[in-house]
Amino acid sequence: MNAPRFLLLGLAVVGTSASPAPVLAADPNPTPPAEARREPARRGLYVHDPSTIVRCGREYWLFSTGPGIASRHSHDLVNWEAGPRVFTSPPAWTTNAVPGFRGYFWAPDVIHLDGRFLLYYSVSRWGVNTSAIGLATNPTLDPADPAYHWTDQGVVCRSGRGDDFNALDPSVAPAADGSLWLAFGSFWSGIKLLQLDPATGQRIAPDAPLCPLAFHSSIEASCLWRHGHDYFLFVNWGQCCRGTNSTYTIRVGRSAHVTGPYLDKDGVDLLHGGGSLFLGTEGPFIGPGHAAVFSEGGTDWFSCHFYDGRRGGAATLSVRPLRWDRAGWPIGGPPLEKP
Repeated sequence: MNAPRFLLLGLAVVGTSASPAPVLAADPNPTPPAEARREPARRGLYVHDPSTIVRCGREYWLFSTGPGIASRHSHDLVNWEAGPRVFTSPPAWTTNAVPGFRGYFWAPDVIHLDGRFLLYYSVSRWGVNTSAIGLATNPTLDPADPAYHWTDQGVVCRSGRGDDFNALDPSVAPAADGSLWLAFGSFWSGIKLLQLDPATGQRIAPDAPLCPLAFHSSIEASCLWRHGHDYFLFVNWGQCCRGTNSTYTIRVGRSAHVTGPYLDKDGVDLLHGGGSLFLGTEGPFIGPGHAAVFSEGGTDWFSCHFYDGRRGGAATLSVRPLRWDRAGWPIGGPPLEKP
């Protein structure tokens, strides 16, 4: 999710239970400003850690951090309305896996695959890497459809005090050969990659290895996307959840293989500090984070949240066209949302 949100500054490359304690960042569960809570459908609806946008019928849907996992839907990618929560109460396994967890889920991601929607979500708490990524499935996102029902499929991946990684911020993506992959990670030793079983959405095998993809002293919120023959890894550097004081920037690297290595425009491996700037603060558009990409009708779209300097730093959704330069690198177009 985001910086885990919670977390630390300047952790070592390899963390263990004996690693230095993290320096806590801002509250990971910020309360939406009053104006963001009052209006049910409009531009600038409060959103933090948005998932990939997916289409169901005539509407676009996304999910985000919040109690029970928040949902939003839209007809035009500009005006968004709050939808139902995924969970009315947290699955029993979540409170067992993460003691003290109270149902405030972080940083989900979603994909439509083989006739159902797979929703990956983060379970954690402030300042620790006792975390887990879970999976819920639904044949439809339309609450009016009689088939609408979220089925929790349990834990996909988890981490604890003895691990050097943090099971947070899932990003699910298919590879060219039909295999399915999950990128994730927050601080600690960085971004990891795990292969999934497309038939179940779960880890392809209990002992399936974790592949390291990227590291930075403050890294999280990865997004994995295939364009043409290449794979692109977007990540966040910096600190989230501080409103107008947030320092998030979105970085990117590219690889010919889903497992990497991912190199930036200067040829530096993201595992060794590489990461070309894709999007940063621009005036009141502050600290963009939690990148996602979706494609429709031959057009690629990029989404993220940012802290709106015109609204007291409220976390707000941004959607913009995604273009590609002559060298095959992504370029963000102007945002659809207006002041």
